[in-house]
Amino acid sequence: MTSGADLDARAALPERSGAGLATYAVLVVITAAAWAHVVWTAWTDDMAGMDMVLPLGLSDAMGYVAGWGIMMTAMMLPSALPMIALYAATQRGRTPAPGLSVVLFTLVYLGVWAASGVPIYLANVAWSHLSIGPRAAALAVVLVAAGLFQVTPLKRACLRHCRSPIGFLLGHWRAGWRGGLVLGWTHAAYCLGCCWALMVVLVAAGSMGLAWVLLVAVVVAAEKILPRGEWIARAAGIALVLLGVAVALRPGLALILRGVNATM
Repeated sequence: MTSGADLDARAALPERSGAGLATYAVLVVITAAAWAHVVWTAWTDDMAGMDMVLPLGLSDAMGYVAGWGIMMTAMMLPSALPMIALYAATQRGRTPAPGLSVVLFTLVYLGVWAASGVPIYLANVAWSHLSIGPRAAALAVVLVAAGLFQVTPLKRACLRHCRSPIGFLLGHWRAGWRGGLVLGWTHAAYCLGCCWALMVVLVAAGSMGLAWVLLVAVVVAAEKILPRGEWIARAAGIALVLLGVAVALRPGLALILRGVNATM
C-alpha cells in the first residue's frame, strides 16, 4: 500500500531545478577542500602511512577522529553526491527553509562516518601494539574476511540502496527538517554497512597511506556509481581474498603493503 508520504515523494522527484546543481557545486568544493587536506597531510607528515605505536588518550582520540572525519568526507562524499543533490531537488518549495533539510542530511551523513573513527582509533591503538608476526597473521585474516564480506547478501543489500537514490528516497521518505535528519542517518547506515570492510582494510593494510586512500576511494565510487557496480564489488572481494592468502603464505608482504622498509 502506498502512503501519502510516498506519493508526495513521487510528485517531488521529477521537479529538478537549480537546487540540485547548486548542491552539487557546494559539495564538490567541500570534497576538493577535504582532498587537499588529505594530500597535504600525506606530503607534510613524515609518519603518514608508517607503523607507529599509537597512544591511548582523549586528545589523541579527538585528533584522530577529526582527521578521520576529513578523510571520510574526501572519500565518501563523491559517491553520495547524486543522493544529496536529488534530495535537494525534492525540497524546492516544500518547506520555509528547504536548504536546512539538505544541510542536516549532509551533516548527519558525514557525522556518522566521522563517528566511525572512534572504534577505528581503538582498534588501531591495539593493532599498533602487535609485534610483526601476529600483525601479519591478523592482516591476512582481515583481508580474507573483508573480501568474503564483499560477496555477502548484506553487502549487496546495502550497495543496492546506495546505488539507487530515487529508490532510497521513495522507500524512506520523511518530510521537513526532521526528515533530513532521519534520511541522512538512514543513508549513512546503509553506506557504512556497504563500505565498513574496505575502511578496515584501509587501516589494517595501508595504515591510511595516501596510495591506499586513493585506491579505496576509487573502489567505493566505482561500486556505487559505475554500471554493474555489484560486479566491481565482487571483483574487489576476490582480489582481497587472494591478497590475504598471499600475506598468509608470505608474511613479509604485510610490511610492503603498509609501506614499512623492514625485513622479517
